[in-house]
Amino acid sequence: MKSENYPPHWDENRVKRVIDHYENQSEDDAVEEDERAFQTPTETIMEVPTDLVPIVREMIAQKSA
Repeated sequence: MKSENYPPHWDENRVKRVIDHYENQSEDDAVEEDERAFQTPTETIMEVPTDLVPIVREMIAQKSA
């Protein structure tokens, strides 16, 4: 991936660290991480139809900006 294709504040090193984290995570740790995501009071987990994901991402990016 070329550096100009990374999201803001991301670089090759950060991408490698994230990949390493998930590739080396135990199944128990993965389950625990998923369960914690559903317990975060300031965030919501929901299913979104795949074709709407780009639109939702754009809306989140605009809100975050």
